[in-house]
Amino acid sequence: MAQTPRLSFAALGFVGFGLCAPELAGAACQLVTATASEASPAAAARSSQTLVVQSANQLKRARGWAYLTLYAHKVKGDPFWKAVRPNGVPADAQLKPDIVTERFYTTCFTGVVVPYVCTTGSAACGQGMPRP
Repeated sequence: MAQTPRLSFAALGFVGFGLCAPELAGAACQLVTATASEASPAAAARSSQTLVVQSANQLKRARGWAYLTLYAHKVKGDPFWKAVRPNGVPADAQLKPDIVTERFYTTCFTGVVVPYVCTTGSAACGQGMPRP
């Protein structure tokens, strides 16, 4: 049984947010996005969400945050083949509806050389360790 090659890419955004929610006073937030391709839209969505969690956990360690909370943040599809799709994902390639949960905003589309691609966005919010 031949396997379809899988491409995955995680990009950590450096867009700072003020406050994600009122209860996060003093918390810092940063946009985290990831794009993954798979043989089905559901698998591509799961892969991109997993990559977001991995990137957010790296951000938590790098920032020394005591906790990390993810909030869905709308993002545009991020095609791998930017030379073929320099203006982003064309409308006829987008799959609807987008997948929106409390933690993830995932948009999926058909790929150029892979069957399905999904991009997930989350605002990763955390706060540093309390000082003794």
